[in-house]
Amino acid sequence: MPEAGALRRWLEARWYGETVPLALRPLAALYGLASGLRRAAYRRGWLRTHRPGVPVIVVGNLTVGGTGKTPLVVWLAEQLRAAGHSPGVVLRGYGGSARGPRLVATDADPAEAGDEAVLIACRLGCPVAIGSRRNDAARLLVAAGCTVVLADDGLQHLALRPDLTIALIDGARGFGNGALLPAGPLREPPGALRDMDIVVVHGADARGAARGIEALHMQLDPGPPRALLTGEEESLDVLRRTRPHAVAGIGNPARFFDLLRVLGADPLEHAFPDHHRYRAGDLAFGDDRCIVMTEKDAVKCRAFATERMCYLPVAARFPERDAAQLLRKVLAILPQGASEHA
Repeated sequence: MPEAGALRRWLEARWYGETVPLALRPLAALYGLASGLRRAAYRRGWLRTHRPGVPVIVVGNLTVGGTGKTPLVVWLAEQLRAAGHSPGVVLRGYGGSARGPRLVATDADPAEAGDEAVLIACRLGCPVAIGSRRNDAARLLVAAGCTVVLADDGLQHLALRPDLTIALIDGARGFGNGALLPAGPLREPPGALRDMDIVVVHGADARGAARGIEALHMQLDPGPPRALLTGEEESLDVLRRTRPHAVAGIGNPARFFDLLRVLGADPLEHAFPDHHRYRAGDLAFGDDRCIVMTEKDAVKCRAFATERMCYLPVAARFPERDAAQLLRKVLAILPQGASEHA
């Protein structure tokens, strides 16, 4: 849908510019009113919240688009498992066609389950559940033996009551023009950060989004490229020898392209919409150059992988002090002794 892609690019250019489109301001005001009334309805008990029976940790952001939530969820799950707990991850399954709650296998079709759910299932090997009603999906995780639920992108899903909220900010893009949807990229006003238990900034806070708020800092470290066909590690020289085609269908493709340049590559950039459903023809560039993509894109290209395709995995990394502080707050909400029976 080229028209949809063009509209998204037009919006993002204004969202992350300095001005707020005048024509969209009334719609942003209506969005803010509806969002505020909805939150008030949950706060006063007019709409019910649900608990799955185990602690729930919600990771999300105030803006639309990617901020690094999935690598942070993976990091948290790995830390919890190392501490003896049994984490599970719940997502909506955005980009997939499935609506009812279901568990996601590592060989699930991303067109049904969503790319992020399949990525997490493959990376962690722990139970992953999707569903438009996250509270129903979370119950599947509890039935599967999980002792703690991680909700990926769940800050605005108020029906699933959190025990701990973590808001993630893209330090490079911040809150853009500071306006609510559709005039800006914000799902909630910046003041909502003060209601969060933990705030994490991904990268340097270039736009001062977390000014005046205690925040932890996270970076994404790339691992060695992996062949999409075999999963085997490859040398970075594969990307440095010739100009590779770089494919990114994520919330902020420029971040991936910039990372490749930091690693010494000179990529030919191919940005696709977030959650794009790839076909083999999308990657038919008419030459024999290497094609490198994000791990999120890779799970959607497995069916037509060739020996020229690879992906670049990334992992969340924190300064030692920030990692300890984050883990301390996470473990504090878990029942003592829970890990002994996991």
